Amino acid sequence: MDSSWQSAIDWIEDIKASGDDRVADWFLIRSPVPIVSIMVTYFTLVIYGPRWMKDRKPFQLKWLLIVYNGFQVALSSYMFYEFLVSAYLSGYNLTCQPLDSSMDPLSLRMADVSWWYFFSKIIDLADTAFFILRKKNNQMTFLHCYHHGTMVFNWWLGAKYAPGGQSFFCALLNSFVHIAMYSYYLLSALGPRIQRYLWWKRYLTQLQLVQFLLIVIHASVGLYNKCDFSPILQYFVSTYCMSLMVLFGNFYIKSYLQKRKRRRESDQDNHAKSL
Repeated sequence: MDSSWQSAIDWIEDIKASGDDRVADWFLIRSPVPIVSIMVTYFTLVIYGPRWMKDRKPFQLKWLLIVYNGFQVALSSYMFYEFLVSAYLSGYNLTCQPLDSSMDPLSLRMADVSWWYFFSKIIDLADTAFFILRKKNNQMTFLHCYHHGTMVFNWWLGAKYAPGGQSFFCALLNSFVHIAMYSYYLLSALGPRIQRYLWWKRYLTQLQLVQFLLIVIHASVGLYNKCDFSPILQYFVSTYCMSLMVLFGNFYIKSYLQKRKRRRESDQDNHAKSL
């Protein structure tokens, strides 16, 4: 066998043997092959999906979107509740929370909801598929594809190596954000009569930015305190969230601040012409 193939196989076997033993045999956790395959399939869909739809009419998915977004609200609510209650009953410390790898029921409860959070990131990939089928290619931005495509792998790492401890905080916050986000999408899917009352879309982006900032602060405090939790994961989370802050911040500036400025300048021009 070629040495490069043997090295790859040895690397996969090393990964399979690592991680939290409690979750090793949970669905999609042990080996990196399934999750890498999912990511490759996703980015293939991103590249070739719009080409496949180019000469086809957009699909009308109103009722599917209503069911999907309703399900996402319910799942996000369940995960937020489980993270919050499990952390509270376990006496989690926000400044430093080591990973509890014991078979304690509360520790297993946290591991279980961490797995569900990871699995929810796979479900979230359907957002992109719906954009493609509805020919909403303008919404398939680099930010959208980068965020969705990488979160799957990031939380496979979280579920495999750190299903609890410091990592609970970002999952808790993100579950709350997703309750608000998918509630908005659910109401928007109901049609124009409801959409005209949805004035709070820009505040979802603000909420996401606050979320990323809090996660960076939380991880930084843990590093400063030399918390007994993987520093590599905390550095990784901080760096990743800072990249999202830049991307979401750029989106917010272009989508809201610059548009408002142009609209104000246009109003001033129209007023001057009317004088």
